[in-house]
Amino acid sequence: MRHTTKIELANLSDLNLANSGFITPEEVRRVIVEDALVDTGATRLSLPQPIIEQLGLTPVSSAKARTAAGIVDRTIYSEVRFTLLEREGSLPVTDLPAGTPVLVGHMVLEQLDLCVDIRKGLIYNPDHDNEWIDEAY
Repeated sequence: MRHTTKIELANLSDLNLANSGFITPEEVRRVIVEDALVDTGATRLSLPQPIIEQLGLTPVSSAKARTAAGIVDRTIYSEVRFTLLEREGSLPVTDLPAGTPVLVGHMVLEQLDLCVDIRKGLIYNPDHDNEWIDEAY
């Protein structure tokens, strides 16, 4: 079953500059995606190239990725701040070709303590009574 979600994205470097007073909050590059695909088979937060350009992200490294089409090279870009179900996190992102949906992978879900319910879609982790618990520490 296909599940989508709204995700708000902001260039983390821009946010840091705005917090330091070097740019105004209005100058922070942001994008709201109403129908990001929750893909439990994906690892990272992956964005189509046009959204990467709109956010002004910069390449930082590269990695191999296993896809349905086989192993491909992906560029890893600077971090974005993302908001999903009123929870925030930040991660570097990987690129996707233009025309593909934003993919919300399991790193995002784990960071925000979210999971996919077959009937309800993206939900707060029911094992934690809707509390945000970070099990990484």
